[in-house]
Amino acid sequence: MGVPIEGEPIQIHSYKHNGHIHRVWEETTVLKGSQNLVIGGNDRTIVTESDGRTWITREPAICYFHSQYWFNIIGMIREDGIYYYCNLSSPFIFDGEAVKYIDYDLDIKVFPDMTFNLLDEDEYERHRREMNYPEVIDQILKRNVDKLIHWIRQRKGPFAPDFIDIWYERYLTYRR
Repeated sequence: MGVPIEGEPIQIHSYKHNGHIHRVWEETTVLKGSQNLVIGGNDRTIVTESDGRTWITREPAICYFHSQYWFNIIGMIREDGIYYYCNLSSPFIFDGEAVKYIDYDLDIKVFPDMTFNLLDEDEYERHRREMNYPEVIDQILKRNVDKLIHWIRQRKGPFAPDFIDIWYERYLTYRR
């Protein structure tokens, strides 16, 4: 597994458990790249869905991927504060082309006041049956939902007060 180079653009590829592509983010600038951690920034990037539809992100975002955790976190910078979208997913890999992970349907949306909602539990249950998620994956994901909620409540990692601002400032240096 390679290491993404800081300042370089990469793609982000999301897959489903059955191996089918789910979503592709066209361009994200690497702000930190190591074997265990990738932090990226993007703004108004093209996103392609599995059915070929495309859309453009509306605001700057800082993306956090870790090789040890079964989630990734996107901090979206809006006028009224930072909103987080957390995907329960496999740990990432980087193959020289893109950060890649398996999306496991469950999501947590976090609001600027740090309240949050667990989303898509019905979609998770349906896909768990349809794609035969192994019991061990189900257990890992449930533990990682708990870990993510702990991080939110404790303001750890990307939820720390200055995290998104600091990385957004770094992102802006690459855009100039």
